[in-house]
Amino acid sequence: MLALCLLSLAAAPISGSELRAHTRFLASDLLEGRLPASNGDRLAQQYIAAQFESFGLATSLQSFELVGVEGHPETMTFKTPKTSLALPYREDFIAVSGHQDKVASLENAELVFVGYGITAPEFKWDDFKGLDVKGKVLVVMNNDPEDDPAIFGGRARLWYGRWDYKYEHARKLGAAGVLIIHTTPSAGYPWQVVQTSWAGEQFDLPTTGGPALQVKGWLSENAARKVFALGGKSLDALRTKAQTRKFTPVPLGITVSTRFENVVAKKQTANVLGFLEGTDPKLKSELVVYTAHHDHLGKGLSDAAGTDVIYNGAVDNASGVAALISIARVLSQQPLKRSVLFAAVAAEEQGLLGSQYLVEHPPVPVGRMAANINIDGLNVWGRTRDVSVIGLGKSSLDVRITELAKKQNRTVRADALSDRGFFYRSDQFNFARQGVPAAYFSSGHDFIGRPEGWGEQQRVKWEAEHYHQPSDEVTPQWDMAGAVEDVQLFLQLGQAVGDAPAMPTWTKGDEFEGTRLEALKAVGAP
Repeated sequence: MLALCLLSLAAAPISGSELRAHTRFLASDLLEGRLPASNGDRLAQQYIAAQFESFGLATSLQSFELVGVEGHPETMTFKTPKTSLALPYREDFIAVSGHQDKVASLENAELVFVGYGITAPEFKWDDFKGLDVKGKVLVVMNNDPEDDPAIFGGRARLWYGRWDYKYEHARKLGAAGVLIIHTTPSAGYPWQVVQTSWAGEQFDLPTTGGPALQVKGWLSENAARKVFALGGKSLDALRTKAQTRKFTPVPLGITVSTRFENVVAKKQTANVLGFLEGTDPKLKSELVVYTAHHDHLGKGLSDAAGTDVIYNGAVDNASGVAALISIARVLSQQPLKRSVLFAAVAAEEQGLLGSQYLVEHPPVPVGRMAANINIDGLNVWGRTRDVSVIGLGKSSLDVRITELAKKQNRTVRADALSDRGFFYRSDQFNFARQGVPAAYFSSGHDFIGRPEGWGEQQRVKWEAEHYHQPSDEVTPQWDMAGAVEDVQLFLQLGQAVGDAPAMPTWTKGDEFEGTRLEALKAVGAP
């Protein structure tokens, strides 16, 4: 009788109560915000692993080392020959160490405005024009140029517009530091998100030598205006000049100094992996990979008023892990021709580190990964008539999504927020960089039974009040009907890919097509 009950449970359709229950536990105060390498992180890993094991999946923890660095300057001082300006931490700037040593410092480093900080040969774009940046601190704008629709995807943000690119590119060039100018339109989120996301301990994979930044930082827009004015420059004027290929770097006539000590510690976290073998003797050597990150931001500093300081991360991304677990339950009773890997990855909020480690240490060569389907946040506001596909048109997966959505009486539309660069901001990006076709989508904004514009209002409100804030919690107001439809779509997409005769492909000319062809060649695939 028990066996029959378990079989019935495994075959049951995905429900809102199931998604809510998994989310409620993972986002509970007990797990203290699931900061990488914390007790809450380990509890989340064990919970997910136990779920995978209960479905009969081959379950393992893919442990890997992180280096935690905690420290920040109290002030940052900008000087000209005649005057100086000391900016306070958090209010005007955020800065962390760009390396994994105990002391980070800048001493009278020259400050240079380098526009967007981009070198993109395919667009004949170079913001540096041969500038030797060694020892200098670069001030850069967020995003990428969007005045000309013929370059950089127009309004859509590319990898060049991401802060990760700007730090990494400056590091390779030998800069001493980078300060990115934050604006809410260019970032897609308010200054408070920078404050919370970059506060406390920061994690990275262990470095392997080479040049390193002393400081990675952000300036608020108001602070940037004050710094530029200190050097007799106009931020608006220089921002306008930076919109064209003719832009050349502008020394600001300012030096910057700061110094702070870091607490550096080696720690362990883990990706939770559940493997379901395929049924086809030939195709089972290929993988459909589902991902959802299980980490969040941990806890803030307690205060005398007893303010809630736990960043529970309910929508982001306990809900995505709940979806991953639910899909694993269903597919465990309905195996596909291809094998399936369910990966609850770690340290996404720290820079997509868990998925980076996974693709660099894959269970099969990446040329045998058919597709990645990434889940990062569910819709908790109700059913929609539409589906928003991030990076619509990049691969043949989008054709499948459109077909499946149509069966739900839903339409597919391109991401209305393409200027945010969401395709480069979650774990599917690391798979794409290795050439694996990747899908990332969610409910749209046309909510059934709601007035026009209501969905957009909810998005704006959630981003302003709850994104990366302690208030991202499970609430009684959640309507899981839309989440259920979306998770069914994630499930059906995996089924379609897992049973198809051929693997998905990138659209001809896509930025990741060449890498895919190389990966296929490496495994002898046609």
